[in-house]
Amino acid sequence: MAIPATPLMTVYQFDGPTSVPLYDAGRVGSDGRGAPIGTLAQGSAVIPCVVVRDGRPLTDRDGTPYVGFELVFDASRATPQDADRYRAIVAERRTLRVADHRCPPQTRQVIDARVLVARDAAPRFEAPASDSVTRDAGGSSARDRIVRAFHASPQCAGANRGLLGRRDALLRAWTDFTAAQAGHWPNDTLRQARQLDLAMRTALYEGHLERGCNAYGACERNAIALSIRNRARERCLRGQGCRSDGDIEGVATTVSQYNIWDEYLTQTTGLTACFLRPDLAADPRTARVQAMYAQNVGDVERILFGDADDLRAVFPGTPLDDLRGLRHYYHPPAMGKCFAPAERVEYITAAVARRGEQVALLVNTRIRVDDRDGDGFRFRLARVSDDAGRDAISYDDAFPGFVVDGRKVSLEAPKRCTPHGVSRRCQFAADARLRRTPPWIEDGVPVTLTCRVPARGADCRAAPEPQTVRVGGRCDVEMQPVAGVP
Repeated sequence: MAIPATPLMTVYQFDGPTSVPLYDAGRVGSDGRGAPIGTLAQGSAVIPCVVVRDGRPLTDRDGTPYVGFELVFDASRATPQDADRYRAIVAERRTLRVADHRCPPQTRQVIDARVLVARDAAPRFEAPASDSVTRDAGGSSARDRIVRAFHASPQCAGANRGLLGRRDALLRAWTDFTAAQAGHWPNDTLRQARQLDLAMRTALYEGHLERGCNAYGACERNAIALSIRNRARERCLRGQGCRSDGDIEGVATTVSQYNIWDEYLTQTTGLTACFLRPDLAADPRTARVQAMYAQNVGDVERILFGDADDLRAVFPGTPLDDLRGLRHYYHPPAMGKCFAPAERVEYITAAVARRGEQVALLVNTRIRVDDRDGDGFRFRLARVSDDAGRDAISYDDAFPGFVVDGRKVSLEAPKRCTPHGVSRRCQFAADARLRRTPPWIEDGVPVTLTCRVPARGADCRAAPEPQTVRVGGRCDVEMQPVAGVP
């Protein structure tokens, strides 16, 4: 009986090194994996398979599989044509059925399956930009005009020619642009424009892009900018990326704090792109990001570089101590999913399942653990979707008769889980979705932020209409700004 093929997968180790090691299939065993015999760049695309040696899948003593692979592209040499191939192969393998996931017998190079993820997002490459610098690209202030000129510059365009190292390439591009523009603008204004650009990128991509220019989305972006300001100006901590007082750049681009700056994520999101280029406005997706930037840039300038009166003006009615003390926030829908023990739903990072001589690879897969069978468990795939604020679960017996390695199943009760991932004091329907809360949530105080913004709707096409909106508070299920966390 045929089973689903392994999906196209991406090499991804969050906040890890640029490349991950490869090992010799002949040396991996219960006593170790041996010395690396090569590397593969993060963001590379592979089709994985299960190595079978002496009749058994190749795993370490804990059951973690070391898998062979067919290389689709190496991220260090990827081109726009590879992005097209990526999309085509993802679609093809969604419906492909195979006998099992066994590798060819001669497979030698293997990789730790825990560094593989299945993602639909293909790598993004920008269209070539003009070689000329646009020094007058519009803008509402000197800092804004400089940011827009940078986005239209050859220095910015060079930061996105390859997939690897885009964060550092963007920072170097700003250094080169600043040197090229010496004398056109004051040095302090150039420095603050760089800070504004990096903080705006974080605010845009940390927020929910699909909110577009609606009032909640605009206030959400202001809240993110406030967290950056306070980490740089109120309490400078190295663990939060701040190297010295006022280090907005270090705070805004620290991967451990704002994970959108991770090596792989910068390859697929457009975060480091020159998205304010005027010639890109014809693309609907880019045009909307440009409109979101324009909607927030004035408020964000006041937040980053203004005084107490500016904070009060951007967030009317919120106590100043709360505004200055807000350094943390989280988005409850994006937190880890939780399930009641009775549902026996488990997330499998990487494991092998068997049915007789057949082998199947499970990576980043949520399953429903069924009856024990020998040294493992029968299982079904658990598919979770959002249904009006609750998790709708369906089960798919896509691997009938297969038994997943019992070493990779814990059936532990979930921890720090609450309805919608907010305070237990909030009242919700009994079937509300469960989400993990961050470990520091009880150390701080939830903050409600009020914003008065020119809303233009999710598509950013409506005429601006002043609206007052509130973001946060103990029971806001979309965003939780928190003040007072040590």
